[in-house]
Amino acid sequence: MQRLLVICRHAESNDPFPLQPDFERELTKNGQHQARLTGQWLRDSFQKVDKILSSPAPRAGLTARILAEKLYFDKEQIEYEPDFYNARESLLVNVLSNLPDCIQRVLLVGHNPGITSLVRTLTEQHVGYLEPAGAYAIRLDLDTWQDLHIKTGKLESEFTQP
Repeated sequence: MQRLLVICRHAESNDPFPLQPDFERELTKNGQHQARLTGQWLRDSFQKVDKILSSPAPRAGLTARILAEKLYFDKEQIEYEPDFYNARESLLVNVLSNLPDCIQRVLLVGHNPGITSLVRTLTEQHVGYLEPAGAYAIRLDLDTWQDLHIKTGKLESEFTQP
């Protein structure tokens, strides 16, 4: 069965204020614009997704909500995974491998370096680091998400900011 995994980096965020934890950084106005452009690409390219998984960091969460709006996806249905903040690819694979089989199209919004490492791990391609609001779409030929492992995907397309 063909499945789709779109991996997106959060959009441009503010530099941290003195003593502000990195986790709390928010999107800039330009970052919000970037997320809308990425959302438009997603809608034009894939029409819809069945699930959105996001880091709970404010910059990733707002990126996910803007993408959801462009995809006509209910923002209340976004799943915020506490462990996605600065997650390694092994943790991301573990979460994805526990998805129900009825889910065919997933959008994951997260942070580098983990998300770029995930793309490299799944596709065996040395892709560049995802830029803010950049996305890679990976086709997966899986009967079940539990079959997700190294080298199971094929890079289908990518989006970078104009």
